[in-house]
Amino acid sequence: MSFTVAIVGRPNVGKSTLFNRLVGKKLALVDDTPGVTRDRRPGDARLMGLTFTIIDTAGLEKAEAESLQGRMRAQTEAAIDEADISLFVVDAKFGLTPVDKELAEMLRRRGKPVVLVANKSEAKGSDGGFYDAYTLGLGEPVPISAEHGQGMLDLRDAIVEAVGEDRAYPPKEDIAETNVNLPQEMEEDEDYEPEYDDTKPLRVAIIGRPNAGKSTLINRFLGEDRLLTGPEAGITRDSISVEWDWNGRTIKMFDTAGMRRKARVTEKLEKLSVADSLRSIRFAETVVIVFDATIPFEKQDLQLVDLVVREGRAAVLAFNKWDLIDEPQALLADLREKTERLLPQARGIRAVPISGQTGRGLDKLMQSIIDTDMTWNRRISTAKLNRWLDSITTQHPPPAVSGRRLKLKYMTQVKARPPAFMISCTRADALPESYTRYLVNSLRTDFNIPGVPIRIMYREKDNPYESKSGGRRKPQPAK
Repeated sequence: MSFTVAIVGRPNVGKSTLFNRLVGKKLALVDDTPGVTRDRRPGDARLMGLTFTIIDTAGLEKAEAESLQGRMRAQTEAAIDEADISLFVVDAKFGLTPVDKELAEMLRRRGKPVVLVANKSEAKGSDGGFYDAYTLGLGEPVPISAEHGQGMLDLRDAIVEAVGEDRAYPPKEDIAETNVNLPQEMEEDEDYEPEYDDTKPLRVAIIGRPNAGKSTLINRFLGEDRLLTGPEAGITRDSISVEWDWNGRTIKMFDTAGMRRKARVTEKLEKLSVADSLRSIRFAETVVIVFDATIPFEKQDLQLVDLVVREGRAAVLAFNKWDLIDEPQALLADLREKTERLLPQARGIRAVPISGQTGRGLDKLMQSIIDTDMTWNRRISTAKLNRWLDSITTQHPPPAVSGRRLKLKYMTQVKARPPAFMISCTRADALPESYTRYLVNSLRTDFNIPGVPIRIMYREKDNPYESKSGGRRKPQPAK
């Protein structure tokens, strides 16, 4: 049985740096600015043979309950209640503050095990802050340097002592050896089309402009205030992942920071947040772009859709704040017309009106996500593709270039996610872009592939009778 550890402390003591050290990746944003972390972020930690779940939290400060700092404090307290033990991080270099003493008292009232961690102990003059930590009454502090990895062995021993040997090192289950018959490699079949696997977890990223309602939407999916929300724009900074089951399928959803126009992003911290959001897009399979229905189709909205399509991800549009619309039917017709006109690169993209505040349309949105993922994973048999290619080139042949007709000979799908096709042809470099767009649009219509990127590549076979100098050479007689 594993256990959960929450990292707590006031702002700018190095909690996120320690979190990244324990998970072995730079998952949490780190900056010299106090209060970078706002949401609680879970991760899988490994510490010298010890494995557990770690939760990074926002720095605790005195604040009114309704303020942003007050809501951040509520998220941190929820993480403390969820965890089995807490790592209380203090700054040995700077020393103790009244906030540290208040946090120590709060942790004592919780009655759960606490490991006192004196970070930045490698710095000159840190001895005074280290010894002051004894006055908190939480036992002997563990001196570490999260940035340089010093003191990790002592931290491991302190965690084991706090949680107990049996909980820290549970006995491994005996796994009976079974004879597993691996499936034989399938013979190449031009009519073969694999079925969609609806059992594997689905990774979904939620992106959009600041204050579009992304975190509120995810909280409504979960049925709890898991992510920090509020009227302020730009609350989310880290990309936070959450998991839940929808109709028996595991959904892993990533909340991301709002992305403004590149020219407006000047602060270093916001640049880090945007870079984190871009990584989430590349890691996800389906991306939901949240539009504010009261001000839809801003230039940044269109650029985000284009970014998702260029990355090859499956995209779904969510028109949020639908509860604020006075004439929904008229607006819906207008949005559908604009979607087709302004997003030709994602023709047929699924768009759903929703309200993250009330929960309206969320089931329809999830079904659109599943349907889009099925389309993104679609594979078409080679036999069907070549019958289609013969028919489509007969109806609309490729153009002639310099008096010579271009020929499309053979077609096959080389990959899915997104669907990509290879066509064997003559003079691939002379085929105009307009004909490729014709093929893509016909594929969408004839094989029902709406809203996902479709890529077509061309391959031109070498002519064995073409000399390297460009002239035609005669075939040599057999000897």
